[in-house]
Amino acid sequence: MVRSSDSTIAQGAERRRLRLTRVVLGVLAAASFAGCKQDAGSAPAPPQIPQVEVVTAARTTVPDEPEFIGQAEASRPVEIRSQVTGLIKAVLYHEGRRVRTGDKLYQIDRVPFEAAYQSVKARIAEAEARVVQARQNLARVRPLLVEQAVSQKDVDDAIAEDLAAKAALQGAKADLIKAKFDFDNTLITAPIDGLIERSRYYEGRLVSAQTDLLTMIHQINPMYVVVSVPESFILRRRQDVIAAGLQHPETAHLKGTVIFADGSTYPHEGVLDFADVGLRSETGSRSARFVVPNPNGLLLPGQFVRVRFKGTVKEDVILVPQRAVQQGPQGSVVFVAGEGDKVEIRPVKVSTWREKEWIIESGVQPGDRVIVEGFHKLTPGAPVQPVPAAVTSAEERQGSNGTTAPTAGDRTMEAAPRVPERAK
Repeated sequence: MVRSSDSTIAQGAERRRLRLTRVVLGVLAAASFAGCKQDAGSAPAPPQIPQVEVVTAARTTVPDEPEFIGQAEASRPVEIRSQVTGLIKAVLYHEGRRVRTGDKLYQIDRVPFEAAYQSVKARIAEAEARVVQARQNLARVRPLLVEQAVSQKDVDDAIAEDLAAKAALQGAKADLIKAKFDFDNTLITAPIDGLIERSRYYEGRLVSAQTDLLTMIHQINPMYVVVSVPESFILRRRQDVIAAGLQHPETAHLKGTVIFADGSTYPHEGVLDFADVGLRSETGSRSARFVVPNPNGLLLPGQFVRVRFKGTVKEDVILVPQRAVQQGPQGSVVFVAGEGDKVEIRPVKVSTWREKEWIIESGVQPGDRVIVEGFHKLTPGAPVQPVPAAVTSAEERQGSNGTTAPTAGDRTMEAAPRVPERAK
């Protein structure tokens, strides 16, 4: 009985072992099948040609309108000084306001000057009386000389007395002019229209004639705007004119647009009326002055503005969007979809930029397809799929009339983006 029980137990254990083996083999087979399916699904897809946006380079004519920093100045800054030495009795104007020609500004104590004026008038009356007396005396002695009732000396003395009386009268009249001038100038009036500064002296102050500056009046219509043009720009402009790529008007015909610090444009254009004959040694620049109408007083003396020179046109230039120019180790470059739609790197020489476009001097030819988007996909020599880039508003204007709005002048290439690492 014991042996039959042991045999039964051994047979049950063997059956369990067989079932477990079949389960393990089934699991391994399922796992192997799943792995095969996963490997088949993760096979690498065939490489796709990257799509990039391009613009076609073309020659065009653009206005060459650089901008420079300028400062507004009054067209006539007039100093107000007293013509006489005396005490200020009253300040008769509102400081910082507009004044008109003839408006009263200061009253100097007039009493001593009125006294001097009346005294000189009295001297004139006295001199006139002496002239009459000398004339009558001469008229009496001349007939007596014929009768030898008087000597020749008496006649000569009468003539000298007559001449001296006339000279004294002329001297008194000259003193009267000076006395009247001093008396009239005790009241100081505005010689021009303009804005008047605050007074430097007030009532009770003794001011000296033609020495103490009382205040100033600034004529602000028209206004001057003075700009300094760097020597480097002058040299480059001359080179452009010599190269016949720049249509430059005469200096007398140059105009300028004034732009405020907030970017708004002044409604009145200025006209260049003066330019220094040479460069300033301390700054290496040449000063130019524009006359700008200022009927509403928007421009104020000392105000800093930007002046955009107008009237110059540059012909046969190539423009590319600013974002297309990259900064490489050797300088500025652009990516071009070349022959066979393969990527080429072109070193370029840029001049200035206007709005969102660079002016290219060399490195790009008309008809080249310049890449403007998709730089992270580029590898030199690799094929790409070029598609036309979206046209910006500036490019639309360029295509319609060949010109666009002016720029903020010369700028450096420091802001240009770097070439992607994979493209180097």
